[in-house]
Amino acid sequence: MTEYLTTPEGRRIAYNLTTGRAPYVVFCGGLKSDMEGTKALALEEWAKASGQGFLRFDYSGHGISDGAFEDGCIGDWFEDASAAIDLIDGQVVLVGSSMGGWVSLLLSRERADKVAGLVTIAGAPDFTEDGYWAGFSDDERETIMTKGRIEIPNEYVEPYVITRRLIEDGRTRLILRSPLTFPFPARILQGSADDVVTQDVAERLFAHAQGDDIQLTVVKGADHRFSDPTCLALIEKSVCDILEHIG
Repeated sequence: MTEYLTTPEGRRIAYNLTTGRAPYVVFCGGLKSDMEGTKALALEEWAKASGQGFLRFDYSGHGISDGAFEDGCIGDWFEDASAAIDLIDGQVVLVGSSMGGWVSLLLSRERADKVAGLVTIAGAPDFTEDGYWAGFSDDERETIMTKGRIEIPNEYVEPYVITRRLIEDGRTRLILRSPLTFPFPARILQGSADDVVTQDVAERLFAHAQGDDIQLTVVKGADHRFSDPTCLALIEKSVCDILEHIG
C-alpha cells in the first residue's frame, strides 16, 4: 500500500514498504524514473517471496510524490532518500539505479551508519558535471547560466529539463573527486551497451572505491534499462550475495 512521509525539509514523498526480515533492501530509482519501474517491482516481488524487508519510494518531483521535477536537484533527492531510509530501524542494503546509484553512494558516505551493503546498476555518480556540463557547448553553458535551464532530449522519456540549480548543486555532491570507502560488500553492475551511462563510469567507480569486498560485473549487450530477465536475475543474485555475506 502506498503511503506518504514528509521529509525534514518539508517535501511530501510516496513510498511502499514491505515488512520482512532485516536488513531491509531499499531501491533508489533513476532520474525521472519512479517506484513503479521494472527493477523496483521485480525486487519487491522477490522480497515478498523470500520474506525480506523492502522499500521503494519516489523522490520529490518524481512519480506520485509532490513537487515539480524542475525544482529539484541531487541534494534534494539525497535528502528524500535519507528520510526514506529512516523509516527503517537498523541498517539497509541499498540498490541504486542510474542517478539512484549516485544517491546511494551519497547515502553510503554521509549515512554510513545506516548502510550494510550496496548494489549500483548503471550507477551515474557526478553525471551533472562529467556528463551534462562536460558535454555542453559554450552556447549551451551560456544558456543554462543565463536562462537557468535547458532541455536535453532523452530516448527513454520526454526531454530532461536541466537547470542551473541542478548543475550547481551537483558540484557540491561529487563522489569521484575525494576518497570513497566501502566498509561493506558492494556490487557494481553495468551493461556494455549502455549509451547513457557508459562502461567507463563503472570502471572509474570500481577503481576509485576502496574496500575489502567490491565486485564489478559487466553484462555484454545489456543497455541502460538493465531490465531483461538475465539482468533482473543478476540484480537479485547480487542482493542475495550481499545479504549472505553480512549474515
